[in-house]
Amino acid sequence: MKSAVETLNPTRVRLTVEVPFEELKDSLDAAYKKINQQVTVKGFRKGKIPARVIDQRFGRGAVLEEAVNDALPKFYTEAINEAELNPLGQPEVDITELKDGETLNFTAEVDIRPTIEIPDYSGIEVTVDAVEVSDEDVEKSVEQLRERFASTSPVERAAEDGDVVTIDLEAKVDGEVLEDGVAEGVSYTIGSGELLEGIDDAVKGLEAGGEATFTSELKGGSAEGKEAEVTVKVTQVAARELPALDDDFAQLASEFDTLDELKADSRKRLENMKQYDQATQAQERVLDELLKLAEVPIPEKLLADEIQTRKHNLEHHQLGQMGIDLAKYLEIQGKTEEEFTAETEEQAVKGIKTQFILDELVNKEKLNVNQEELTEHLMRRAASSGMSPDQFAQAVVEGGQVPMLVGEVARGKALAVVVEAAKVTDTNGEVVDLEDAEDEAAEAAAEVESAESAEDEAAEKTEA
Repeated sequence: MKSAVETLNPTRVRLTVEVPFEELKDSLDAAYKKINQQVTVKGFRKGKIPARVIDQRFGRGAVLEEAVNDALPKFYTEAINEAELNPLGQPEVDITELKDGETLNFTAEVDIRPTIEIPDYSGIEVTVDAVEVSDEDVEKSVEQLRERFASTSPVERAAEDGDVVTIDLEAKVDGEVLEDGVAEGVSYTIGSGELLEGIDDAVKGLEAGGEATFTSELKGGSAEGKEAEVTVKVTQVAARELPALDDDFAQLASEFDTLDELKADSRKRLENMKQYDQATQAQERVLDELLKLAEVPIPEKLLADEIQTRKHNLEHHQLGQMGIDLAKYLEIQGKTEEEFTAETEEQAVKGIKTQFILDELVNKEKLNVNQEELTEHLMRRAASSGMSPDQFAQAVVEGGQVPMLVGEVARGKALAVVVEAAKVTDTNGEVVDLEDAEDEAAEAAAEVESAESAEDEAAEKTEA
């Protein structure tokens, strides 16, 4: 087999391949065998029909077509390996010549991973937010915790902001009550904005047994997006009561004995989260600077596929879970379809550039991923997906996505190399030491998550 490579542009090549006919022998034998199992000819047992009879009855062309379809992937792969190319996606194959008994010639156009020169990134400098926690931040955090331990008690008065009301709802469109437009015993905190627009004004001032009617656009259900006449009846008004901010509250809501200890822990947690945000911010800004330095050509088809994938995931997964379509999403965001498409393309270009340059860094720096690193990454991905580590690992293996996870870890290590070489200062002019920052921040986040889980359990016990 002979092959030649023609570079069409930095991200696409055309392979020209010439195959001597004798190299088709195995595929021809396989073609005759396959056809033998599929057809019957009177006078011959199934599977025992001679090749000459198959040629006479069904045509030599059918055999050749079957053989060529079988052989092309192998010859294409050999040509790719011989040229040491990294193809992206499927090739466009064109058989230019097929002479029975003589030769098979074909061309294959395919996108390839471009050759990238890694720029000198040692001079990258970025500025990130300083880690500062004010007394007001601490007070706000403690107040939020206090809100979670609020209790309610029924009152015999008109409903006010902050009260929890129990209500019955009935929605009509064009004078007809919707099948899914009736709800009873709904608990709603006035001012939370969790239900229909206009409901706060409707229920404020009502006592138990009072009702009001208002007009609102429905956010979901069979008449989503339509204007409806909604009747709301208040069956109970309950006032929220916050616990006193004292040592007893600290013991109720945490593992600490005093309010001062609780506040000190809140400050430490806020510092941890700001350190995590700072490390993430440094990575993002260093990456942006790295991408500015590198020339990275983008394959057109790969970009088109990535844009389509991003749009599909947004429409059919994220927005689907929210119960809205793309038009509604754009309306909420205040964007035109053209602006949305431009932003999606920009994000796709950045994603492809990032993967290409970090993969090149992985190769240049000879970075490897060990089992411990892969397991830690898997645990984090499982937590963010809401699945158990075992469930997530099983899904990854069954979906053949282990190489994808390995790539993610390797690219993370490559970015860490660049971040380590960069000069990072905060808004106060202080140099930020980001050595092992990602691991430390992840541990801090895990501690915060664990503490919040404990608070949730305590709050649930209090409510019970």
